[in-house]
This record gives sequence, C-alpha cells and structure tokens, in this order.
Amino acid sequence: MFETLVKFFKFCDKENRNKFYGSIIVGVFNSLFMALRIGAVAVMLRGVIGNTVEGNPFDKKTIWTSLIIMIISVIGGVITRKVTAMWQCEGGYRTCARKRIEIAEHLRYLPMGYFNSNSLGEITSVTTNTMESVGDVATRAVMMVFQGLLDTTLIIVMLLFFDWRIGLIGLAGFGVFEFVNIFMRLAVKNISSKKYKDDADEIGKILEYIQGIGEVKAYNLAGKRSKELNYVIEKRKKTLIKMEMHCIPFSNIQSLVAKLTGVAILLASIGFYFAGSMNLADCSTMLVCSFMLFTALESGGNYSALLRIIDIGVTKANTILSLPTMDIEGKDIQPEERTIQADKISFAYDQKKIIDGISLKIPEKTITAIVGPSGGGKTTFCHLLARFWDVDSGTVKLDDKDVKNYSMDSLMKNYSFVFQNVYLFHDTIANNIRFGNPQAPVEKVIEAAKKACCHDFISRLPEGYDTIIGEGGASLSGGERQRISIARAIMKDSPVIILDEATANVDPENERDLMNAIKELTKEKTVIMIAHRLKTVRNADQIVVIDKGRIVEKGSHNELVSRGGIYSRFIDSRKEAVSWKI
Repeated sequence: MFETLVKFFKFCDKENRNKFYGSIIVGVFNSLFMALRIGAVAVMLRGVIGNTVEGNPFDKKTIWTSLIIMIISVIGGVITRKVTAMWQCEGGYRTCARKRIEIAEHLRYLPMGYFNSNSLGEITSVTTNTMESVGDVATRAVMMVFQGLLDTTLIIVMLLFFDWRIGLIGLAGFGVFEFVNIFMRLAVKNISSKKYKDDADEIGKILEYIQGIGEVKAYNLAGKRSKELNYVIEKRKKTLIKMEMHCIPFSNIQSLVAKLTGVAILLASIGFYFAGSMNLADCSTMLVCSFMLFTALESGGNYSALLRIIDIGVTKANTILSLPTMDIEGKDIQPEERTIQADKISFAYDQKKIIDGISLKIPEKTITAIVGPSGGGKTTFCHLLARFWDVDSGTVKLDDKDVKNYSMDSLMKNYSFVFQNVYLFHDTIANNIRFGNPQAPVEKVIEAAKKACCHDFISRLPEGYDTIIGEGGASLSGGERQRISIARAIMKDSPVIILDEATANVDPENERDLMNAIKELTKEKTVIMIAHRLKTVRNADQIVVIDKGRIVEKGSHNELVSRGGIYSRFIDSRKEAVSWKI
C-alpha cells in the first residue's frame, strides 16, 4: 500500500506533490482534533459519575471544559478536513491534467511507427479513462486511507494513555483489520489489470465503429459490428462487476473485524470494572471509544482496494512517457538554403525494409515529383525527409546539415504538409486555418483563405469564419477540407512544402480551385509531391520513380517517357484511364 502511495507521489510534479504532503500534515492535526472528542467525553463522564456515584460536588467548570474541548475539536476538525480535501482534490486532478499534457507533448516526438503499431484505443484510454480514474481515485483513496490510518492510530494512542490493556486490544484489532485488507488488495490485483485492458478495448472498438460507420452501412455490416461492439461493452461490464464482487467479501470481513474489536473493548472494559481494575468513569469512556475506534479506518480500508487502480494507472502513463523519443535536443538552427539531400538512406519497419539505400538531391525552390507503384515507399521516403522517422542508416540533410542536428521545433518550422486525408479540428474555420500561426489576426486568415480559393464557400457559411466545423471536418466536402488545409499551410508559410496525394480524392468541380490553391501555396518554395495525376507531375523539375524502396528512374517528364520504363507505362495507363467514357 505504502509503495503505491510513494509511487503516486513520485508521479506528481513538485507543486502537486507538495499539496499531498501538506494535506497529510494537516491530516495529522485533523486526527488530533478528532481524538480530542475522547477527552471531552472523558471529562464529562468523570464529572457526572463522580457526582452521581461517589457523591462529589458537580463543578460547572466540568461542563464548560468539556464543551470548549468539543468546540475546539469540531471547529478544528472542520477546518483541517476542508483544507485536506481541497489540497488533495487539487493535487489529484491537476496532476492528471498536467500528465495528459505531458503525454501529448511526449507523443509529438515519438517515431510515427509507434502509432502504426499501437491501437488508438490504447492511447486514448490512457489519456482519458486511465487519467480520469487516477484523478478520481487519488483524491478519494489517498485522503480516506491516510486519514483512516491517522485517526485510528491516534485513537489507539489515546486508549493506551487511558488504559494500556484496552489499547492493546485496539492494536490487535487494527493488525487483523490490515491483514484482511492485504488479501483484499491481492484479490483485485489481477482484475484491475484486466479492467484497464477492457477499457482500452472498448474505446478502440467504439472509435473503430464510429470512424467506419460509412462502410458499416454500405456493406450492411451493422449487425456484425454491433455484435462486436456489444461484446466488448458487455465484457467490460462483467469485469467491473467481478471487481466489485472480489472486494465485497473482504470488505464485509473488515467490517466484521472492526465491530468485533469494538465488542471486545466493550466486554473487556466491563470485565475490568467488575474486577475492580478500572473505575467506572474510565470504563464508560472506553465504552464510548469502542464505537469510535474503527469508524474512519473502516471507510479508509474499503478505499484501499482502489489503490491498485492508482498503481496500474501510474504504470501505464509512465510506460508511454518512458518510450524512447527521437533525439530532439538539437540546436535551434535557421537554415540559409532549403536544399534537401538524402544520402544512401535506409529504413525498415518491423524488420521489413521499406527504403533501401536511396540517394537524392532536391535543390531549393524546385519541384520534385515522387511517383511509383503503391507500397513502393513513396510516403515513407517523404516522412524520412521531414524526420517523422529517423533513418536506420545514411543521412538526411537540410542546408547541408544533418536533420538530427536541428531541434525538432526548429526543423518543423521549415516544413508544411498537405496530406491526402485532411484532419480538421472541432473548432472554428478561422482557428483551423491559423493552426500553423495561432496568433495571426483575422485579416491574415482571410488573406490565406483567398489564396487557397476557399474564401467564397466560407463566406456562404452561416457564421462565416466563425463557423464551428465538426471533428475531422465531417461537415465539409473533401475539396473544401483540402483547400482549408492548403490555407493552413499558406498561413504557416514554410519554405518546404510536402504534398502527399493532395488532389487524389477531389471531384472535377473542385479540382481547378484546388490546383490554383496549390499553385499559390508553392510559389518560390521547395516542393516535394507524391502524385499520380499526369497534369500534376509533368511540369516538375525532376521526377523520381520509387519502387520496392529504391529509386529506379529519375529525370524530366520527356526523358522518362522516352526510356519506356515504369514511368512511361504509368503515363500510358493514365492516358488510357482518361480516355474512358460513360
């Protein structure tokens, strides 16, 4: 138990860790104020019993003394309880909020291969369910478990002060209670791990179902996919019920131990009184204490089973944060020239070689078209140029400097990307455009939109540039999303532009506007484009054909056509496809 709490405190940043440490110190005072109630009861009982049984005069000061002690106990308890609760709530929730941000920042610098080999559901689960559970459980479990231990410890100390025999009974009951608690934590150990796995599976399946809803409907897969989704939801439900069922028997045993300890104190006190070894006032005080002893510990003991959730949650978050990032601690370099050089670069993913010894020079302010069969390595090659991955061998240089020598942020300032599948955020159109330059005024946003040929359709929207678009840009057409993506790239104004099939899924009505937008984007830039359309690639300064991870052809359009190789066959197939009529 204490190992888990220490692990959690290390997980917290310094500011929030200090809040937890402070809450524990204040919690000690809270326990002292709670224990004062025993003193108040003892003072009153001794006064009443001394007057009734022994005939001693009843001093009104006894009432005031008892009342003052009780008032101090209540007021002090309320204040310290509030401070403890506030600090622990702030510490727990702020820690998890900051860890979400830290994980998001860490993910920025992981190789892209990580996201290919790990499910979106797992990542989403850690940053949502896992951190939410840790935040909720930390604020309750740490407070309840620690406070229960502190309250019970101080009450036992008070019992030892009044009568060591009763104190030992309380101490023995405390030992048995903790012994049962150990078994309860062990009982939920394995099921807690399964809970987190089921959380990730459920989120992954929900995301898959929502993202693929079009295909589900088109191919009449609703029944099959619904069954799969229902299955993971049902499985998670059963796991949660199983976790509760594992805890309930031990929780009941703990409660029984607490109550039997109270009964033992009650019977022992009465026995000691009749044996003449305890006076009536102390006996009465012990009877009251027998009901107070395990009230706090019982509550804390039930929450201690949840510490396993903290343990696993912290482990999962630390697992992501410990993933090796690419070396991002380079220098803040501002290149004078944007010539890109790949020298004998190779790259393998899952032991499968994707890029095999490619060398290529891309001069500044030229257009390089990358073509070739699907799966040949075109996109991977472009990602290596922009350092989405690190090459296994060889070097990639920008301005004759290895890209690894740049800090990641200074390197990314030089690149803008327009992908085939555009992702827009659930925000205003203006904010989506200014994504590459968050502080840009609206005038600059409109200027970029006009250059990207999307000002007209944005102006027709109900709220114009303040229109909220759905997550992923689902409320816009493919061509509209592409043009907003281009406006975003124009706004960033990077000297190197990478276009990955930017016009592949655009309808003919939007193609002209999109091509004009791309023309505006690529003025005076170093352009690298992956494309299959003849009109897109034929005017490139150099055309590079990549197949099976190697450059198999390189040259101008006319040079490659005259060679009769892969590019020539590609052109013939394009012409044949264009000639088809319906």
